[in-house]
Parts: sequence; C-alpha cells; structure tokens
Amino acid sequence: MTVVEFGPAGVERHAPATAGTATHCPYCGLQCAMTITGDGPATAAVEPRQFPTNRGGLCRKGWTAADVLRVPDRLTAPLVRMDGDLVPTTWEHALDLVANTLTRLRAEHGPDSVGVFGAGGLTNEKSYVLGKFARVALGTSNIDYNGRFCMSSAAAAGNRAFGLDRGLPFPVSDLGSARAVLILGGNVAETMPPFTAHLGTAAAAGGLIVADPRRTPTVDRALAAGGVHLQLAPGTDLALALGMTHLAVVEGYADRDYLDERTEGVDAYWATAAQWWPERAERVTGVPVSRMRETVRALATSRDAGTGAYVLTARGAEQHASGTDTVSAVIALALVLGLPGNRGTGYGAITGQGNGQGGREHGQKADQLPGYRSITDPAAREHVAGVWGIDPADIPGPGKSAYELLDSVGRADGPRALLVHGSNLAVSAPRAAHVVDRLDALELLVVTDFVLSETAARADVVLPTLQWAEEEGTMTSLEGRILRRRRALRAPDGARGELDILADLAERLGQPANRFPRDAATVFDELRRASAGGPADYSGVTYERLDAGEALHWPVPAVDHPGTPRLFLDRFRTPSGRARFTVVDHVGPAETADEDFPLLATTGRVLGHYQSGAQTRRVAELVDATGPMFVEVHPDTAERAGLADGDDASVVSRRGTTRARVRTEATMRLDTVFLPFHFAGAERANLVTNDALDPTSRMPEFKVAAVRLEPTS
Repeated sequence: MTVVEFGPAGVERHAPATAGTATHCPYCGLQCAMTITGDGPATAAVEPRQFPTNRGGLCRKGWTAADVLRVPDRLTAPLVRMDGDLVPTTWEHALDLVANTLTRLRAEHGPDSVGVFGAGGLTNEKSYVLGKFARVALGTSNIDYNGRFCMSSAAAAGNRAFGLDRGLPFPVSDLGSARAVLILGGNVAETMPPFTAHLGTAAAAGGLIVADPRRTPTVDRALAAGGVHLQLAPGTDLALALGMTHLAVVEGYADRDYLDERTEGVDAYWATAAQWWPERAERVTGVPVSRMRETVRALATSRDAGTGAYVLTARGAEQHASGTDTVSAVIALALVLGLPGNRGTGYGAITGQGNGQGGREHGQKADQLPGYRSITDPAAREHVAGVWGIDPADIPGPGKSAYELLDSVGRADGPRALLVHGSNLAVSAPRAAHVVDRLDALELLVVTDFVLSETAARADVVLPTLQWAEEEGTMTSLEGRILRRRRALRAPDGARGELDILADLAERLGQPANRFPRDAATVFDELRRASAGGPADYSGVTYERLDAGEALHWPVPAVDHPGTPRLFLDRFRTPSGRARFTVVDHVGPAETADEDFPLLATTGRVLGHYQSGAQTRRVAELVDATGPMFVEVHPDTAERAGLADGDDASVVSRRGTTRARVRTEATMRLDTVFLPFHFAGAERANLVTNDALDPTSRMPEFKVAAVRLEPTS
C-alpha cells in the first residue's frame, strides 16, 4: 500500500506502510493515524496509516514527528532553581520541595493559593487526573487550561444552541461527498493539510467557500475551481453571518418546515437579522453582496439537491471578545438553512489541539467535572464525589478562567503557586509580557514538560515528563472519536509520566496511596465511571474495544452501544429537543484602528509549526522550511510605513512590540497585517495581542489588535 501526504505542492511524499506500533500524530485534532517503527529515539520513524480522518496522509509536521523524540535538549532530570539558576536534582528532592511549599502555602493562605494550568494536548487520562488532583489533593478551585484560548467560544455557542458541545457532531468523512462547504476563519490547508482531502468534492464543484481576511492556501484551493473568498475585515464575522442570514430569509432559501419543527426562538432572532440588509453588511465587512449571495445560494442549492452542505468555524471566527456571539450567529445561519441534525448537512467547529475535544470534557476546565458535567450541578457533584470517594461538599466551586487565572497569580488575592502541564504560556498567552511578569511574581512556578520551553525556563521547579510515543492513553479527535495512544518506545531514564508525578505529589500531600492510580488503563476505567450519565459519556468505551478497532464516537453509554458518530438526528440535547436561536448583534472588535495604530493585526498558524513552537522549533527541517518570524502585509501598506519586502519591522500595539521580517503580499487587505504565533523572545506575536475577554467563554481576543508598523533599526 502507498500512502501520500496531502498538502501544498512540493511537499508530497510517499512511504510504504510497515509493521510497528499503531498510534496517532502528536499534533492537531485531526489525529492522523501513524505507525512508529524503530527500537529507540535514534532510529524511530513514523509512517502514515490508512484511517478515515487522514486517508493515509500526513502533513509536514506529522512526517517529522519522530525528530522531536530525539531532540538534544530533552529533559531527563528534575531541575530546581538555586541562586538564580536551574540545576539538576533528584526526583525525591524536587517532589519534596514542591509538596512542602504547596502544603505551607495552603496552610497560610488557603487552598486557592495554589493554581493548576492544563492543556488540550494532554491525554484524556491526564486531563481527568489533573482535574481530580486540583480539586481533591489541593482543594483548589483555580484550575483551567489552554483550550480556553482555542475552543471555548465554539463550545459555549454549541451548548447554547444544541445543549451539547462536540466540535464536529458528524464524522469528518461526511464532508467528503458535500458539494458546498463554508469555512469561516479556518486555514486547514496549512493547519491540518490531510483535512483538505475531505473538501475535494466541494472544491471541484466550485462550492468551497472560505471567509478569511487573508488569501490563504485554503482560499487558493477554493478559488482554483471557482469557489468563493469572503475577504472580510478582521472582527466582522458576526456581521457577515447576519447579512447572509438576511439574504437566506428574504430570498427564499430558509427551510421553513425545519424552523417550525426543530428550532425555537427564530422570530426574536429575525428581529435583529432583519436589520442587517446585505448592503449594510458589505459596508461593515468589506465583502461584496454578490459574494454573500453566491455563498447562500451554493449552500441552499446543494442542500436541496441532496449533495451535502456544511458550515464550519475555526479560530479566525472564534478568538474574539465577541466570539461566542459570532459562532451563535453562524449557527443561526446554519439553522435558517436547515442544516444541523440532518444526514449530509450540518454545522461543526474544527478543533485545533490534539486532544482539544477530550481535554475539555473531563475536568481540567474551571467550571467543569468529568463527563462534561457542570461543577455547579448538585447531581453532578454527588455522582463524581462518589467515584472519587469524597464528600460532595469538598469539591470546590468554579474557578477563574485561563487568562483571569494567569492575571491573578502572584497577587495577594490570587494563587501564589502555579503548576503548569503541557502549556508554554510565555509564548501562547495574550499580552504575553504581562503574563510573564505575573509568572515571575509567583512564589513557586512548577512546569512539567519534556523540553525547557520558554515557560519552563522561568520555573522554580521543572519536572521532566514523557513524550507521546512513550506513554499509553486515549485522545478524542475533532469528530468525537476516542482513539488509543500506544507506547512505542521506552522513555529515557529520568523522565516520568504525569500520572506518576501527580500520584507522588498527592501522596506527599496526604492522599491515600490508591486514590490516584498510576496506570493509564486503570485511570480510564475510573474516568468511564465518572463520565457515566454525563453529556460526554465514555462509560461504554474500553481499551479492549478500542484495541479491537471499533470506531467509538461519544456518547457511548454502555459496553454494547455502538457509539454515536452523528449527533442530533432525532433531537437536540435541549429540554425541548429543539435547537435554540440566541439573539446576538455585531459590536465589532474590542479595539479599532486609529491614527496612532492604523492597522489591524490578526494571528494564526503556518504549515511548518504548531502552537507555541516548543516542539516544532526544535526540528531543523521545519525551521528551515518556515524561515524566520514574519509579518505579512500589502506592499502599499508596507511602503507607507517606510518598509519593503525583506526588511526588519517592529509591530507595535498598545500592549507591546514584536519584531518580524516583512513579507509583502499583494492579496492582503490594505488595513490588515498577519503574524504567526509560533516564535519566541522578542518575536512573540502575543506581545501585541489583546487580552479583552468574551463575556461568556472568557476567550481572549487573539484575532484583532490595533497596531502600527515601524522600521527596526
């Protein structure tokens, strides 16, 4: 069998599939299937496997994933800060130091003097234990995770509308037969290239439509066959959705029977949408009415022909101070067209992080208990407390959201110690310089990682942990399918799994030895019991079923249940069984361009890097292919700032300055610049981003910041 990479021209590769350990890619939420071969890090190699999500393909990051297993600066001993420097020490000393400091701080200042920060890249087992550790061993309410920066707005809007949040409520392979797909704010050709294989039918039919301020490779894929680019101004996605909803109704594309039978609240919503005649939407967004009309017509025509119509959102539409309302407006467009909850049509959100779905289901969120239960629900608290063997009253209430937690650390009324797992906050958090100042104000910063990330380098204690190919567990992909991560390689001496680390700390904090299992399979069995009866019910999932190759999409409420690949076919998970419209209106970005900051900066990912770059910036092939930090800008905009292609520039906002190489691009909007967020030091895009928060999801506004360009001397 031959397997092929799906991606931009020039990076296609072929590889034969051979025996080895079957697992999944360590990077994005597509969770491409791969096989690991070799007898150690030095000889380890990855080869793609046929699987419904990646169809035998890998992107550039996936092909080089084994290189991260052999990085020369791999951590293999705990580090503690002495006289200003991080120096190696024993595990016993490091764990005793952490536990003794946590015990003292909790005794002096209460349990909320300690915070925990998790990640959407942790396995389900680690996410579950981290939430349990925070609430049981530490007794703190202060736990959240970096998924708050990724999926929280889409999750909040999904819960509003459908009573349930699962990024794609259908298998990604369902997209493969659709002749019309609208993507708002997603550049999948770079962020998850194998995903584009599922867009081939839509692209070939001229029905691939992309809303993005930039002409990205995904836009190029659409335009190549007659698709549509909705090149909107940053932060105007909500107005665009309202304008297209207006067109759908007044031009006869609304599915009236569906609205009557399967939704509620449409009349109240229409009172707002009726005011967004398309010409008004064009003035706000910059998108011509003709392209809005073409978009709505394409979706409705393919729906009526039975050839598939889907609406998808990604971070470009979601990472705003009005992100939840924006996604609610996009869902409303899909509802007016009658798409969600039917075979062959639907709405979904493209989950970015590797376990961005499972990571938000099992308790590492500030307001959540396992199984996607609410921490304020008395029945949920009683159920989970029973599994944990504690009194429900001992479970803390909701804590601070991710950015609010980071903003509070080191202050008199905030956590004095922070445990960070799988997050590189010094690079990935908004208003990054301020976040670093807060981290530096802590009495104790503990980072668990396998390399000395920019955040780990500032820690008081660094605990070396395992990499993806060295551990057992499960991940949940962007389509809600639970997958097995399998150990393929022996971990280097000195590194420990996070389940072991948390169990060791829990025992030092006075917990019974059996309360925090160390074995992933044992933890998963406990997770199954904790999730039973919850919205994200994993109780029928077992390692044995997964290892036998069963395709299990949650909810799976019994061991003889086949799973639920398609949600909402009969009813939505609301009290009435109907999808709900939420009345929203466009308010625009939290800050706008002005005389001092005349441009709008937006951020995103590029093909060769992933998230904060802590892994991919250590892979020479990816570094060489990507080049240095850059700012993408229209040539005329660059010229007005005294800059030309290849110059070094400063990008200045009200919060800070980042440095970047100028890349001029004639397809860019004149008012917009683009910054990738993978780089470190003075080249961090998040030095300029806005920490304004969505009032519902508490998502920061990563996607719009008022800036100016200046030559760098």
